[in-house]
Amino acid sequence: MFQKILIANRGEIACRVAATARRLGIRTVAVYSEADARARHVRACDEAVAIGGSAPRDSYLRWERIIEAAKRTGAQAIHPGYGFLSENEEFAQACQEAGLVFIGPPPSAIQAMGLKAESKQLMEKAGVPLVPGYHGREQDPALLRREAARIGYPVLIKASAGGGGKGMRAVESEALFDDALASCQREAQNSFGDAAVLIERYVQRPRHIEIQVFGDTHGNCVWLFERDCSVQRRHQKVLEEAPAPGMTEALRREMGEAAVAAARAVNYVGAGTVEFIVEQREGGMQFFFMEMNTRLQVEHPVTEAITGLDLVEWQLRVAAGEPLPKRQDELHIHGHAIEARICAENPDNNFLPATGRLAVARWPAHVAFRRNAQGEPGLHAAPVRLDAGFGEGDTISPFYDSMIAKLIVHGATREQALARLDAALAQVQIVGVANNVQFLRHVVRSRSFAQADLDTALIPREEAALFNQQPVSLARAAAAAIAAALRDERLQAGADPFSRRDGWRSHGVTTRRFEFEFAGERAAAELACLHDGALHLRVDGREGLLAFEAAPDGLAIEFDGERFNARVDRFGEVDHVFTPQGAAVITAIDLLAHAGEGASEGGRLTAPMPGKVLSFAVKAGDTVKKGQALAVMEAMKMEHTIAAPGDGVVAELLYAPGDQVAEGAELLKLASAGATAQ
Repeated sequence: MFQKILIANRGEIACRVAATARRLGIRTVAVYSEADARARHVRACDEAVAIGGSAPRDSYLRWERIIEAAKRTGAQAIHPGYGFLSENEEFAQACQEAGLVFIGPPPSAIQAMGLKAESKQLMEKAGVPLVPGYHGREQDPALLRREAARIGYPVLIKASAGGGGKGMRAVESEALFDDALASCQREAQNSFGDAAVLIERYVQRPRHIEIQVFGDTHGNCVWLFERDCSVQRRHQKVLEEAPAPGMTEALRREMGEAAVAAARAVNYVGAGTVEFIVEQREGGMQFFFMEMNTRLQVEHPVTEAITGLDLVEWQLRVAAGEPLPKRQDELHIHGHAIEARICAENPDNNFLPATGRLAVARWPAHVAFRRNAQGEPGLHAAPVRLDAGFGEGDTISPFYDSMIAKLIVHGATREQALARLDAALAQVQIVGVANNVQFLRHVVRSRSFAQADLDTALIPREEAALFNQQPVSLARAAAAAIAAALRDERLQAGADPFSRRDGWRSHGVTTRRFEFEFAGERAAAELACLHDGALHLRVDGREGLLAFEAAPDGLAIEFDGERFNARVDRFGEVDHVFTPQGAAVITAIDLLAHAGEGASEGGRLTAPMPGKVLSFAVKAGDTVKKGQALAVMEAMKMEHTIAAPGDGVVAELLYAPGDQVAEGAELLKLASAGATAQ
């Protein structure tokens, strides 16, 4: 076994690999960019080496610097994690040439599976079912357009060298094909350095089911059951679970054997995932090979949960030349596991990634694995597990993807796992960046997910129940905010009743008025302090006595005959209210401070986050309609379209394609409809 390894990655996967290495007595070396100098993964390792600037191309993609760091620190092997260089055959080859073990498959396997078109041709020879499509090398747009017409709309355009939903577009008609193709090619070139695409039939009501495979250098290869990854947004996974609901033993074995055949076709070694698109039809499901990811997957913890195995340990042992720890007949499924990806993004704004400092980051009580008497992972995973790359006080930067952490739950049944996931998500409390925690709770509670009615269109289908939801009422949010304000005032004033500002007086009744902004609207509340010290609150058409006391998780509040718990984090005038039912933000309004404010400034279009301007679709003097695409930005490795908020005339473009812009930077000016650009 290795004595020291270098982890060529960041975030939660670097922390995850370091944890297993530590358990096995292996020392670890982290690498970090300028933006990650104080990151959690740096602290999780025994040593750390700076490798360059904040942008991935200046650090985590500079494999010559990573190899040099490994040699300088005496590391014997390099674990690539996922993303970055994990599926780069040149890097794997360079590791071998430098006398370092690449903890992954051989370069030839990465190359064979790295290009989607070539890999599909290889799978066809191996007898693995394929979706009808075009997988050729010729990339002339006219030819691709003809092939799409031959296949029949709708079609799916996919980056040949890509993954993670980048460079992928579903196209409904020929009229939309050219623009979608150009966008896919741009994104593919920027993300993978290769603009080539393939075209496939867009499968109706598809499920995304993948098989975990593992091979060793002794000719052994096994499949470790399946994961359902159908719940997606922007072709990226949101929730993953194992085993796949509705899977029959016959279909499971058929898919598992097909996955092993795919792995053996390229002499695969290490952890890999064969992804299938599954078409749901009357009478059963039909599966087609989609791609093979030649690395560990983000969602590998659900497989660990149902098998009781540490897949990173398997990677290390196989890379060190050991045979697989178990045979196929020794692998069994135990219970059900679900993983939720917690991301810095705004689901109600088209999942726009967010950046900023985690002012608050509270997690549910969790462990990685249950242990047996010898301290090794047992057969059953812990009820709640957290793989986090960030903690309270850390900063989410614009240079990398938006994932903050992964929350994994395990139960004896899917129903128990669902209940545990919702309860665990209720305990996740994040302040400082927009995040998808409440959205995840809505998905988990949705009819489709609860009933395992799964396909990749689940989120659009359940749109009405998932977006722009307010799980906490104005009455509860205001009661919690007022209770927290009174608590803080009493703590500041101490025991002196004459210093209290909650309206207390020795006789009579006094009233205090509060004004708030809640869910985009103004609201008011009146709090009366009665002569006996009792508090009477009137808000949002409800009124009653308000009482509160300290509780382990914040405040126990009683209002209008209802009792509930809430935790309130106050930042200036903004209160972040967390309850078991959900979270809300309520802002106190100082009437004197806000007096005289006019209407918000119009005609501005600003960058929603730091990034690069890719292109403008308009020029000065153009007349535009509400919703029309005006510009395209690239941020966090994804393209974002800036649309017109209303009808108008383009007055001025303030940047040029290729310019880097800060969050809030004004990109262009719009004059009102009918105005003439200067």
